[in-house]
Amino acid sequence: MSDVKLFADGVMEANVMNGVVRITLGQAGGDGKPVACGQILVPLVQLPALTNGLVNLVRQIETKVKEATDKSKADGAAAPSAETPPVPSTFSFQKGTA
Repeated sequence: MSDVKLFADGVMEANVMNGVVRITLGQAGGDGKPVACGQILVPLVQLPALTNGLVNLVRQIETKVKEATDKSKADGAAAPSAETPPVPSTFSFQKGTA
């Protein structure tokens, strides 16, 4: 596994050329404007699998947030703020589990 890590706030642009999807990632610069911070290159035929994996990841995170919120409510804790969702600080996800 490569040791390259990127922090991105979003996608700046994406294009397909010669069967390769190029997704340019961006992060907020000091002036608040997006600045390119890296690029993901994915063979076009692999894009559906990558996308489905990310969708499954989002679903798992939503489930963890809901479980934490429900537990917080059951414990009688104050309602969490929208800025700090009650998610455990560390958790892992397994491929193919929802």
